Amino acid sequence: MTRQAGPAHQVRIIGGAFRRSLLPVIDRPGLRPTPDRVRETLFNWLGQELVGWRCLDAFAGSGALGFEAASRGAASVLMVESDAQAFAQLQLIRSRLGAVAVQLVRGDALAQLRQTPVASFDVVLLDPPFDSQLFEAALSGAARAVTSTGWVYLEAPQRWSDERLQGAGLKCYRYLKAGAVHAHLLQLI
Repeated sequence: MTRQAGPAHQVRIIGGAFRRSLLPVIDRPGLRPTPDRVRETLFNWLGQELVGWRCLDAFAGSGALGFEAASRGAASVLMVESDAQAFAQLQLIRSRLGAVAVQLVRGDALAQLRQTPVASFDVVLLDPPFDSQLFEAALSGAARAVTSTGWVYLEAPQRWSDERLQGAGLKCYRYLKAGAVHAHLLQLI
């Protein structure tokens, strides 16, 4: 028996100028778009509008977080993605949406965080592959890249305690568990 192809995976932008726009999600190992409920909660925590904010989406993947930030008025959104197919998809989406605030970089998120001048971003969005060993280095880089009053968002397969975050100079401000996703809004200590 042959299996019929189902509809392409998609996520929907939930707020702002691109509200209701569908983002196609390619099938790649480790690519797991942030669920609607989690994104809604994150942008409730941050405030519905990010007018003038500078954002870094370090592990862009499907682009759900970065395009959501751009949709809500961020002045600039730097999206970093290492996978060639995912990067090509992000380019298509940026063009289709006319997302002029979005800059795309194909490369390593940790290298980008190391190269970023100190206190360059109002929010750094971290959603590394759950099966990776990238979390500690990404958190340290994000703490360096975010402004003193800025935010670091972490999506992880487990909860990160303040004790564990302390090594990166961060503490948890808000937390949500939704299914397998542990969402953290962090700030500098």
